Amino acid sequence: MSTDRIPVMIPWLGEEEAEAASDAVLSGWVAQGPRVAEFEKAFAERVGAEHGIAVSSCTTALHLSLVALGLGPGDEVVVPSLSFIATANAVRYVGAEPVFADVDPDTANLTPATVDAVRTSSTQAVLAVHQGGVPADVHALRAACAEWELPLVEDAACAIGSTVGGKPVGHGALLAAWSFHPRKVVTTGEGGMITTDDAEWAARLRRLREHGMNASAAERHASNKPVLESYLEVGFNYRMTDIQAAVGLVQLGKLDAMITRRRELAARYDALLRDIPGLTAVRDPEHGQSNFQSYWVLLDEDFPVGRDDLLAALSEAGVSARRGIMAAHLEPAYADHPSGPLPVTERLSRDSLILPLFHTMTEAQQDRVVAALREQARG
Repeated sequence: MSTDRIPVMIPWLGEEEAEAASDAVLSGWVAQGPRVAEFEKAFAERVGAEHGIAVSSCTTALHLSLVALGLGPGDEVVVPSLSFIATANAVRYVGAEPVFADVDPDTANLTPATVDAVRTSSTQAVLAVHQGGVPADVHALRAACAEWELPLVEDAACAIGSTVGGKPVGHGALLAAWSFHPRKVVTTGEGGMITTDDAEWAARLRRLREHGMNASAAERHASNKPVLESYLEVGFNYRMTDIQAAVGLVQLGKLDAMITRRRELAARYDALLRDIPGLTAVRDPEHGQSNFQSYWVLLDEDFPVGRDDLLAALSEAGVSARRGIMAAHLEPAYADHPSGPLPVTERLSRDSLILPLFHTMTEAQQDRVVAALREQARG
């Protein structure tokens, strides 16, 4: 076994982030404050949205988005099963029921046709995912949802820097939820964001993340007079800290370089893998470009070894790969949840794996990953 293990992902963090976090600590304002407000503004501008609302995770961003839509018991929300389980869980948080739709085999995303196949009279919203950074065709989905008179929420956890029709993912979104987990392109350790163009929703979402309070701690601190806050509705403690936001601002400044590097590495993978039979690699869809937050390959059904055996062989060769995107309807948490046939979802989940990709990855490391795949492809 190689002792020089290749990780699946390394966040691009350095002295600049450490200094920014230190400055936040030394400022004496470490909770949600001026750096959070600055990060919200910068992030919203980057994705072409009017408002950004920083929160503690993408999961809480999804939860608050569904709260803002007024969803609750008796409502159904169409979601892909092919997504991290938080997508479906957020629907349950508001008491609604997730309805699992299948996905397009090329993009791993919902389409109007897959949504329509499971839509019922109880459907009150659609929650689409930009899976692994591959942008969903939101123009088609938005048009379909407008025809059905359904709101479309976008789970853009993986998609910062991806584009649709030349515009950033998030541009024109009713509500989009983002993640800053270390596996994502931009990280704050943990953390999330909601973006929207609706000022009233943005104001309410800011209250909801802070216990339903009508005046934030930063607003009270800035006032020259005593502020007696009120709690307008039952809210949550979903705030981001200024320490996280300080790191996020530095990360956002690196985003263009991050995307350029990830796309370079993805293009090199494409070239190296092209002659290996039995592998289909993720690629840009016709309607947009991916940030390649994840680079995955799908095994043909006649590939000499199964996905799990391939993962074990790669691990033995010192390559840390991961199983592909999970299927929520196959997890124990949803064992008793009704679901129709999802053949594409099950195929993609069963037969795909995510390969290492990070900004400091060397050509030698990529060559080792490809050599290990090539060895297994020989049977």
